[in-house]
Amino acid sequence: MKYVVDTSVLIDGRISQLLEKGEIKGDIIIPEAVMAELEAQANFGKISGFQGLEEIKRIRELSSKLGIKVEFKGIRPTIEHVKLAKGGEIDNLIRKVAEEENAVLITSDRVQYYVAVARGIEAIYLRQERIRPEDTTIMKFFTPDTSSVHLREGVKPFAKRGEIGRLKLVVLRDEPMSIEELQRIAQEVIEAARQDEDSSVEIERRGATIVQLRDLRIAIAERPFADRMEITAVRPVAKLSIEDYGVSEELKKRFIEKQRGVLIAGPPGAGKSTFAASVANFLMDHGYLVKTMESPRDLMVRDEVTQYAPLEGEMRLTADILLLVRPDYTIYDEVRKSEDFQVFADMRLAGVGMIGVTHATRAIDAIQRMIGRVELGVIPQVVDTVIFIDAGRITKVYELNFTVKVPHGMFEADLARPVIEVIDFETKEVEYEIYTYGEQVVVMPVKIGSAALEAVKARVEGVIRNYVSHFSVEVLSERRAIVKVSPDEIPSIVGRRGKTIKKIEDLLGMKIDVQPLTERKEVDVEEANKHWILHAEGLEGRKVRVYAGDEYLFTASVGSKGVIKVRKDREAGKAIRFALMKRDKIYIEY
Repeated sequence: MKYVVDTSVLIDGRISQLLEKGEIKGDIIIPEAVMAELEAQANFGKISGFQGLEEIKRIRELSSKLGIKVEFKGIRPTIEHVKLAKGGEIDNLIRKVAEEENAVLITSDRVQYYVAVARGIEAIYLRQERIRPEDTTIMKFFTPDTSSVHLREGVKPFAKRGEIGRLKLVVLRDEPMSIEELQRIAQEVIEAARQDEDSSVEIERRGATIVQLRDLRIAIAERPFADRMEITAVRPVAKLSIEDYGVSEELKKRFIEKQRGVLIAGPPGAGKSTFAASVANFLMDHGYLVKTMESPRDLMVRDEVTQYAPLEGEMRLTADILLLVRPDYTIYDEVRKSEDFQVFADMRLAGVGMIGVTHATRAIDAIQRMIGRVELGVIPQVVDTVIFIDAGRITKVYELNFTVKVPHGMFEADLARPVIEVIDFETKEVEYEIYTYGEQVVVMPVKIGSAALEAVKARVEGVIRNYVSHFSVEVLSERRAIVKVSPDEIPSIVGRRGKTIKKIEDLLGMKIDVQPLTERKEVDVEEANKHWILHAEGLEGRKVRVYAGDEYLFTASVGSKGVIKVRKDREAGKAIRFALMKRDKIYIEY
């Protein structure tokens, strides 16, 4: 009896097992087409190629003990065969060897088996042994609080354990990882991913393979890409809802009132993708159709959210398909390269709500990454909101506004130009201005020091005092201030057709916003488990400004029950705690 083996059973390592069990008793023929295929895979750094070659080595060692012959027959594939490989040309070369040798074909490829039987070739179909993801060796390294596992050739295995922002490196055992053990784990992971419908091999390159095994993202690096073989498995520590981030009602409303262009930024491991997944689930709950663009596809989203990979290796092709699918929102995970930003911009300008995840060390850096990749004047139309995540918490939210004005620090009216204002979402204060100056793009901080603010405030008060008696001044920047006066004195400062306030603005060289002088009252502060509760009964639904003594803290809306809830872990909550420690009284202005 003669047996012809194809590529699939050699990669699986099934032939050597059958020989050891005595289930195959006859000569083994390995087609040259199989050798060429395995050699090509090995040359491209694919694990499957090395697995197949190792299996042939084991078969030859067993054959000498069992007294069977191992032969190599057939022709090597030509360039034409390789070009038509996806159509089955190389499989056809393997079947021809079995036909010419009157041998039994052994395969784990279902299509190969059925074609062989249809041609009258005797064949054996070996079903692949199912490996469940939860039974793989890599899973044994994980505990409920493990975020990532790091396995490297010749090094003790270690893991990161703990909560986001407080992860610690832990050595898992004293024995270093061997190359054989790593290869076995890698083979197991790849086979489990190919067999499991909720897993996939996302990227396969020379020396690098990325696998999504259920909720594990596994990166396998080999020589020559890495100096030693390494396997890194990353898993989300927690699956959170948008409520767990303390997102304000105003920010939630911003997501659902219309499609937006949002960048979620933060350093690696800060929890950006986890937050993006929570936003996707939140949008689905509010009737929006959500899709994702990912490589690899590792966002932990609901089953209703379809996750798209790069089509034929290119995200722009995926974008073309999504524009036909017409989602309300698309989550673009890992907006990093120039092409990513351009695809993101194209889809946003086509009317699709876009939420991009990008790496940045500061919130403003996320916007700066777009400069030069997207036309400056288009940036606010592409991205109108930036959410910065650090250690699993929202630490800063910006909104972008496009206007024509004299930039901060300039005074001549003829220097007016298009300016992108980067505004703090909570305080509504402009923190940065982005504009062109000559051939350069300038990102200018607008906030000034307390001494300079006091000087500007004194100058404004000196001028306003000539027109009204009862007022207050709040300086937002060197170029803008709010003047609050009694309602009956507003006509005195505004003047007929606004001539008086225009005169004051020209004199000061800054914009003056005139507002009614508001009332102020002290409020009681109650401490809850995770919140500070400010009692403001009678002001339900109104927006108020919160002060500690005369120091402005933040702006908030009074809830339907007449209270303001402030999370203790937010900046506003920390400010209240500090004020109470100083025994300052808490006031609201309305």
